[in-house]
Amino acid sequence: MADAHEKDALYALDISGVEWISAPGTEEHEERVEIAHLPDGAVAMRSSLDPQTVLRYTEAEWTAFVLGARDGEFDLR
Repeated sequence: MADAHEKDALYALDISGVEWISAPGTEEHEERVEIAHLPDGAVAMRSSLDPQTVLRYTEAEWTAFVLGARDGEFDLR
C-alpha cells in the first residue's frame, strides 16, 4: 500500500496535459472509463461523465487492481 507521502506527491502532479485513453471501440459520446499513464508507472482514472474527478493510483495499487479484476474479484454477482 502506498504511503501518505507517495500519494501526496502523486496528487500534486500537474496532469493537465496527459493523454486520456479508453477501451478500444468506445465512442467519444459514450459513457466510459478513461485512464492516463503517469510517471513511475502510476495511473490516473476518471469517468467521461465527470472528467474533473480524477483518481490516481501508484504502480503497485494499479497492478493490484488489474490483477484482481482479471481474477474476478470485482465481478458483480
